[in-house]
Amino acid sequence: MALWKKILAIVVSAVVAVGLMGGVAFAGLYSTTKVPDPNADFQTNTTYLYYGDGTTQLSDLAVQNRTSLPYDQIPKAMKDAQVAAEDRTFWTNPGISPMGMVRALVAIASGKDIQGGSTITQQYIKLMYLTPQQTISRKVKEVILALKLSNRLSKEEILANYLNTVYFGRGAYGVQAASQAWFGIDAKDLSVGQAAVLASVVQNPSILDPKVDPDNIGRLKARYEYVLSGMLDEKSITKDQYNQFTGKMPELPTVKANPRYQGPKGFLVNMAEQELASLGFTDAQINGGGLRVTTTFDQQAQAAAEKAAQTNQAAADQAARSRGTNANAVHAAIASVDSSNGELIAMYGGDDFVKNSRNWASTARMTGSTFKTFGLIAGLRDGFTLNSVFQGNTFTPRGESETVRNEFSTQYGPVSLQVATAQSINTAFVDMVSQMDNGPQKVIQAANDAGAPKAGAWDPYNRIVLGFAEVSPVNMANAYATLANSGRQNQVHVIREVKDRDGNVLYKAPSGNKQTVEKDVAATTTAALQSVVNEGTGAKASALNRPVAGKTGTAGVGNDIASAWFVAYTKQISTAVMYVAGDDGSSDLDPYRQPGTPTFFGAGYPALTWLSYMQAATKGMPVENFDTAANLPARRTASPLAVTTPSQPTATPTATKTPGNGPKDHGPSADASSQPTSKPKPSTQTSTGTDGGTGIDLGSGGVLPGGGGGGKGQTTGG
Repeated sequence: MALWKKILAIVVSAVVAVGLMGGVAFAGLYSTTKVPDPNADFQTNTTYLYYGDGTTQLSDLAVQNRTSLPYDQIPKAMKDAQVAAEDRTFWTNPGISPMGMVRALVAIASGKDIQGGSTITQQYIKLMYLTPQQTISRKVKEVILALKLSNRLSKEEILANYLNTVYFGRGAYGVQAASQAWFGIDAKDLSVGQAAVLASVVQNPSILDPKVDPDNIGRLKARYEYVLSGMLDEKSITKDQYNQFTGKMPELPTVKANPRYQGPKGFLVNMAEQELASLGFTDAQINGGGLRVTTTFDQQAQAAAEKAAQTNQAAADQAARSRGTNANAVHAAIASVDSSNGELIAMYGGDDFVKNSRNWASTARMTGSTFKTFGLIAGLRDGFTLNSVFQGNTFTPRGESETVRNEFSTQYGPVSLQVATAQSINTAFVDMVSQMDNGPQKVIQAANDAGAPKAGAWDPYNRIVLGFAEVSPVNMANAYATLANSGRQNQVHVIREVKDRDGNVLYKAPSGNKQTVEKDVAATTTAALQSVVNEGTGAKASALNRPVAGKTGTAGVGNDIASAWFVAYTKQISTAVMYVAGDDGSSDLDPYRQPGTPTFFGAGYPALTWLSYMQAATKGMPVENFDTAANLPARRTASPLAVTTPSQPTATPTATKTPGNGPKDHGPSADASSQPTSKPKPSTQTSTGTDGGTGIDLGSGGVLPGGGGGGKGQTTGG
């Protein structure tokens, strides 16, 4: 016999032998594997969220909201839609999918996660009898149970059990609860289109439900069309029915939400849910898996944040009413981070999550002069020091046509970087960035290194340092926390630990951080920001009576105040406060200004809100000093060569400026035609910025060339 024939015979014999042994082994497993009792724990596994102490309950996530229906009470459209969505061979397959098993074996061989059950029977088995754990042994057991169940139950019973068990999102288990949660109706009243929507979301509610994220609507519509086309292919609907519903996804009405989301606490619950999903926990685990979740939120700090925001927000509303302006449209946002580990200890995203689910604490808006902190980091890295001297007067940077001005067009003359930081002098910061090779990109890099991710209006112009860039309060608080933590950046997070119902730890937040800002640069930046509090625009924060470093910021668009900030930190806690107005957070804040002030300053209500919160949040904490500022050597010399175009007398850098009677009384820029006349629409994540303690010049930032990224017309002041 030829050699190749011998080899082939050996291989065939081996395969047959392995197959026989495998068959015998499988038969043995089949005979010994018993179907567990269904619903032993599944219907009672409520997930609980706790405050940071691990014992005080914050909320619970859905005791499984279910009303089971017999098969004949589940509408035909729903049964057909689910089959079209998930298992088009359901009525003919033996309960398992050979192709699905092949995919699982390929995944195992390549070291990837084992793929889940691909038939409705397998998915029902996984939900009712097995754990979500993905192992080879569990996969084998799933297949055996699916085959056994197919021999024991009819297809109608399996489909009914599945539709009464599966999770549809919005805390709803089973089709009856889902019909009420999504459409406010009973399952018997579902239309073909509504049934197709529900069948669609089963795949992954967290990325298909527009209520979780408005951006999910596109994915849901695509999945909806897939289900409808499947129903047509399976001839469960007619061509006329298909034409009636295709391209016309049913409206998703507002259905009364679970009380767990009411009030400011709802934003905490929603953020915890989102982070759990990002960590890989499934919707079924989160909303009914019996998890015990310890969040990072501190109950006392959270109560202080709510009180501080609501008290000062109410004062701003009252100020608006006294001026004859419609009130109740101003929004305060607070985010407070533990500087040592990135834990979000308190957050105020709005008054009531149920009434308005937009979380202002996680919504990015223009940062104003709070962004100058990142310019300071970039400048120190580039070889400047706090004693470097820059242009303090109105000037036109070389190669540009637009002037840069300070608020109220104040002329300071030559100023040190220390004074420019304390007084928030626009011209000095733009002068510094202009002198740096690739300066705008270095500012962006400094912001990213601190922990501020890119959002809207991050175009690399030298005026980005004035705060056109958009950042959320959560990320801004964490970026400043990096400075408090000696330049070591943590990932901001709200989940500390997750356990299963038996107490086994499934997840623990990592404790590591990384040095992203040089320690000496962080210490020197902090020293400069302390001068903002001790002698500059953030003086109100000095009433905390402990070392504080921070920055005010007010963003202007045209003659409107778009956002106002105060971001500051002690050694232990970094807190960002932002105020915006209007449904989209881009209306004018000026009507809400404090009585007796010319406009809405970052040093006004934002600083007062910060102080009120921090007095409670730091109560009982030891007073800790910041790192000693390094004596950084000058590695380059500032050499302003721009053309100066003064429009007001020179002011003493430390003198108190006398503001005008409001934004409309501010002096025009040298090129009045460059001033914006309309407000750009904010990005879906955020809006843009200026500073303010003693005043704001709504024309001081000039206009970003080309206006890219929402920058045109957005100005900042000091």
